[in-house]
Amino acid sequence: MTAAAGAFLQLIHADDSLLVLNKPPGLLSVPGRGEDKQDCLSRRVQTRYCDALIVHRLDMATSGLMLMARGIDPQRTLSRLFERREIHKRYVAIVEGRPREAAASDGWSLIELPIGLDWPRRPLRVVDTAHGKPSLTRWRTLAFDEGANSTRIELEPVTGRSHQLRVHLRAMGHPILGDALYAPEATRAKAARLLLHASFLRFKHPQSGYTVCFESVPDF
Repeated sequence: MTAAAGAFLQLIHADDSLLVLNKPPGLLSVPGRGEDKQDCLSRRVQTRYCDALIVHRLDMATSGLMLMARGIDPQRTLSRLFERREIHKRYVAIVEGRPREAAASDGWSLIELPIGLDWPRRPLRVVDTAHGKPSLTRWRTLAFDEGANSTRIELEPVTGRSHQLRVHLRAMGHPILGDALYAPEATRAKAARLLLHASFLRFKHPQSGYTVCFESVPDF
């Protein structure tokens, strides 16, 4: 493992089937196009675990828990769990203003808005009621900061569309602080980074079959 990789590799869990890592903000999940986009979490991990394979991704600006498989068979099993929505993810974000809750009996509110590609500005996404794919996000308030006029919320994406949480929150009128893609300039300037963190994973382990949970506290 290189010194650069070791300095930024936050390993939460490792076993023969999988790895759970804490991705820092500003780091790609996988290599991008161009020489300046080759440093990424997956390559850093593979310098230490040569059998590590991608199962899902986090946006470059998003921090938090990311799962990788160790070998083809665990990758196939974990990929099927994602496809069947049997890997449960939660995020913490800080948003502009105070969202109005319409909570169900379980205490969660819902955002149900179809998301499609914003063709003139691709790869950005947009709410598209005509052609967008069905998209569902559960959310609930954790704390309201009256002085900052911002709210810490917990989010649970039921579907997994690209930029789903960021697009849904902007559509609600409560964009995420520091969001350089979807927030207006005033909201973007309130944080030096996107205040969105993948904080929780729960799924059945591909080898043991037992339910496992992992948590990560955001640094904001």
